[in-house]
Amino acid sequence: MFKHILVPTDGSELSRESAKRAIQFAKSVGAQVTALYVSVNADLSMRNEGDLIDPAALDHLTDGADPGSDKRAKEYLGFVKKLCKEKGVECHTIVTVDNQPNKSIVDTALQHGCDLIFMASHGLGGMRSLLLGSETQKVLVHSGIPVLVYRSQTKEKSRRKKG
Repeated sequence: MFKHILVPTDGSELSRESAKRAIQFAKSVGAQVTALYVSVNADLSMRNEGDLIDPAALDHLTDGADPGSDKRAKEYLGFVKKLCKEKGVECHTIVTVDNQPNKSIVDTALQHGCDLIFMASHGLGGMRSLLLGSETQKVLVHSGIPVLVYRSQTKEKSRRKKG
């Protein structure tokens, strides 16, 4: 059914966990993987929404825009590429620069003929996710390509214990 899976990564632990699951899934269906890292330009990303963004989240988003972003992209995409090689899954890597990562994710999937986007949900939930506007939510809204949203089993178990 699915033959080409786009796996966006931001290098976070959840993103790495999601990539592992995406590669397992790709192996099981005989699909290839395209791993994507979107670098955000810090100077241009500060338009009007800065007041709504948690400073820690903003730091994480703009990290990729500094001169070390090439190093980060190689590290994050190298992680995915290594997992694919270990599982015998064909893998390509792409780096884009865009202040709207969700747009870059959807555009890349279309441009490269991907038939599934497999990405993590950071699971902020409630009012916080409404204010921050999760990239995953934006991809879900704007993509004409199916999106598989991976939720961490570890986070889900801790949420259930709290609730």
